[in-house]
Parts: sequence; structure tokens; C-alpha cells
Amino acid sequence: MSGIANIKVVRDEGGMRLDRWFKSHYPDLGFGRLQKLLRTGQVRLDGKRAESSTRVIEGQIVRIPPLGVQVQAVDKKNAKPVSRKLIDNDREAIEQMMLFEDKEVMVLNKPAGLAVQGGSGLTRHLDGMLDAFTDRSGNKPRLVHRLDRETSGIILVAKTRRAAQELTKAFRHRNTRKIYWAMLAGVPKPKQGRISTFLARNEAEERMKVVKHGADEGQHAVSHYNVVEQSGQKLAWVAMKPVTGRTHQLRAHAAHLKHPIIGDSKYFNVDNWELPGGIQNKLHLLARRIIIPHPSGQGEIDVSAPLPPHMQQTWNLLGMDVKDYDPDINEPE
Repeated sequence: MSGIANIKVVRDEGGMRLDRWFKSHYPDLGFGRLQKLLRTGQVRLDGKRAESSTRVIEGQIVRIPPLGVQVQAVDKKNAKPVSRKLIDNDREAIEQMMLFEDKEVMVLNKPAGLAVQGGSGLTRHLDGMLDAFTDRSGNKPRLVHRLDRETSGIILVAKTRRAAQELTKAFRHRNTRKIYWAMLAGVPKPKQGRISTFLARNEAEERMKVVKHGADEGQHAVSHYNVVEQSGQKLAWVAMKPVTGRTHQLRAHAAHLKHPIIGDSKYFNVDNWELPGGIQNKLHLLARRIIIPHPSGQGEIDVSAPLPPHMQQTWNLLGMDVKDYDPDINEPE
């Protein structure tokens, strides 16, 4: 598109987060670029500034500046984005990731390296693969949160709009527990702790940085951690619990402790440190477990993901066994 466009939010899109609305219309627009457009006021909702988490309302007008990316074709009769041509094995691949499924929810075990949503240069991502589960009415399962591309583990998918609203509400009100496992360089002291910082995006390096309270665009970020087991003073298996949900939060917080996650190409900050032989130089971060109220209002979802192959290799090399993990003792509070 070459000029400014004004697009009306249609009925089926009411209640969507603005960033997800953009993802459905402009799948090639990166999240970081969208954030910048919002911060600078180039994207507006009914003429007013908005945030990525703002929920759009039917009939609102979204102002779109020139983006230089292809717009998703839309079926004007049904006002729905037209799905891309499905890759033959998308459905099978997602079924292999499935840890839990019922009428309202899917819980997937995302492999490291698979992007959750589209971006520049990406042809395959989880959101696009979910097109394979679109029903005859055009309803497609919806992502309700994200994981970094190189992070593996639990990701929640809503199969209905109502389930998406309820699960999103649970995340927004922090009525959920997410436990991550990481392998850190060195051993944090104390072995249990709370990390509280303000994080802001460093656009030039596409990463987050710790900033002072009150700094422009700084967002409060809180995480808890607990050392589960260590290998001398070289490595530590750590359970981490993000209280807030900022971009790259656990990766930035581990680096802030001066004990970054091994294999982290963006945040590893220890000089003259070498990976022990036999350990792969991949991000050792797993979204291990999620506990969240079921969107039906009955009971809760409590699902755990296994270690991905590169982390399992490291655990084996260090003689660590996930069976020795005691959630009552080792999960951070």
C-alpha cells in the first residue's frame, strides 16, 4: 500500500487486541515495527492514540500509515481474512504438539525455532498453521499469549471467541501461574529471589534493556526464581515465574542477575565464558507449566511440557533428572 488507509473494524473482529487485528490484516508486519508506529502516533484508533493491547470495537476506524508490506486478502462478503494456502502437514504438526485438548482449549508444546506469529522473512509460523483447524463457519483457533521464537514449551490456544476472552482476562488479571525452566551460567545468589526492574525496548538491538523508574517507555517487570540444582559453580537449573508479562522478561532478568540463560544470543553478557563440551548453543528456556482457570468456569487447566531435545541432552550430560523436581519445594513463590 502506498498511502494512508482507514479500515473499519467489522463485527467478527470486535474484542480483538489491536496487535492481533494487525496480525490478521498485515501478517508480514513485525511486532516491533507495530509498537513503534503506535508509540509515534502513526497508527490511530478513531483518531486517538492506542496501545497494542487496546481492544478494538466494531465500527471503529483504524488509521494505517504506509507500511510497505502486503495486506492479507479479505473475503468482503464475510469480512474475514482469506487463509493462506495450507502447508500439507500443518494439522499433523500441531497434533504432534498437542498436550491437552477439549472443546474450548488446546495446549501445545511449541518447539524451539518455530515463530508464534508472522514477521519479516517468515513463511511458517504457529498462527498460520492454526488455519488448518478453521471450521466450516470460518472460526479459527486463537493464540492468547506468545513465546519467543527460540523458547520452547507451553502455549495456550482458544478454540472459541468466548474461551479467548476468558483466558485473556485471566492473563490480564494475573489469575494464572506460569513456570519456566532455564539453565543459567553460574549460580545466582541468593538461590531464591525476586527480580524487580523497569524494562524498555532497545530498538536498535531489538532487545529489552533495564532502565530507571520513570524512564520513557519503561514498564515494571517482576519475576521470581529458585535454583533447583547446580553443576558446581558453572551452571544452574533454575525455575522462574514471571509475575508480569513483558517482552523477553525472563531473558532480560537473568542477564540482569549476571547469570544469563545459556544459548541466549541477545542477552548473554558473561565475558570469557565457554559452553561445556556436549551442550548445544541454543536457548535453554522452557515454558514448563501453566495453571489457569478453565474458560468454562469449571476447574483449572494444569499442563506441563517435557524438556526439548537440546535441553534434555544438557540435563543428561549434567546428571540432572526432572523426576527429582518437587513442585512444592522448587517452584518459585
